[in-house]
Formats: sequence, structure tokens, C-alpha cells
Amino acid sequence: MFITILSRSWPLIVITVVAIVGIILQWPIELMAVIIGVIFIVGITVIVVGAREKEIERNSQRLKELIGYFVRRFMVDSSLSIFVIIDTIFKTDNPKLWEWARACDMSARVFNTWTSGLVARLEADNKTNRFNIYLRAYTNELWTINNLYYEYVEQFCEVVEKIEVPEETEEQYKKFAVEYNTFVTQFRELISEMRKVARTEIEPPSIKTAREVVPFRAQYSPLKNK
Repeated sequence: MFITILSRSWPLIVITVVAIVGIILQWPIELMAVIIGVIFIVGITVIVVGAREKEIERNSQRLKELIGYFVRRFMVDSSLSIFVIIDTIFKTDNPKLWEWARACDMSARVFNTWTSGLVARLEADNKTNRFNIYLRAYTNELWTINNLYYEYVEQFCEVVEKIEVPEETEEQYKKFAVEYNTFVTQFRELISEMRKVARTEIEPPSIKTAREVVPFRAQYSPLKNK
């Protein structure tokens, strides 16, 4: 804490020392004013730059946690992965859906490899403390991964609304949507915070939430048709 206070108040300390020395040595007032002015400007600049670097470091840590959260909850073998949810469609008696599910399974492998690589690279770069260099790049990469991932969420919603799927599938999607939308909210907040200290062209609304769906079964239930 002492070091933090010292790092923020050193310009005032130096100005005070210069003022005392100037009085003792009877420096001209003009000279003291110039020296104090330069010290003040340099001090303010250093403090502002330091605060910006701290904010970038904080955003980098939040990005690291957010990427880890995305991979842990929505990728690999998590029950909330949209690809795992799509796999439950193999329980239906519809060969056309099986073909689509198999294609999604191939995509899941690509996503798993991509996100695992992203986590590994982020871990390595995080140790260098060069947050301002990679923060924007990794944010854009997460945005790209999520946008491509969201396309499979939309495809799933369209299938569920047109073709009857197991109730288990519908229930898993509801749980997925709740947690995924929490992730989206956090990602949007991070983007908004980042725009204050790092350049990014990403707009928070471009990160879309998972929508609610009306399952095929509900659309054509006897009660609804009465």
C-alpha cells in the first residue's frame, strides 16, 4: 500500500523538495515555476499512463477468465455445449437429422481444437505482461469464435421449431440458453469497458443472445389446436 501511495504522489513530493531547495538557494521565481511545471506535467502523464496500463491488465484478466468460462461451459464434453445437445438428436428416428448432427459433430472437433489452442496461447502470452499487445487480438478471436458458434445455436433453434425432437433435448437447450446468455452479458460488458482503453471495432450488440424457441411439439399440441 505504501508503494502504491508513493507511486501516485511522487510528483507532489518532488515539487515540494524543489520548492524548499529553491527557497534555500534563492532561485528565481521564474526558474522554479518552470521546473515545477515540467515536473507536474510529467507526473500527471506518468499517472495517466500507469492507470491506463492497469485497466488494460484488468481487462486482460477478465478476458482470460471469460475465454476459460466459454471453453469450460460450452465446449469439449460439457452438457451445455450446443454440439452435445445436438448429439441427442441421434435418438430420433429421422435419418436427415442424423446427417446434420454428424456434420455438426465434425464442426465440434474443429471448435474444440481452436479453443484449446486459444487458451494455450493466452496462457503463454499472459506471462509476458504485454497486455496491450494481445488484448485486442484475443478479444477479436473470441468474438469470431462465438459468432460462428452462434450459427449452430440458430440452426438448432430452427430444427427444434420444425421437427419434433426428444424432450431431453429441449430441456438441455433451455439450461444452455440461460447460462449462454449470462456469458453474452459479461462479454458485452467487457467490450464496453475495453473501448475506454483499447481500440476495438466490436459493438456490444453484435454479440447475440440465445433466443427462446417454441418446440414443434408445443406448436401442434391438441390443446393449442382447439
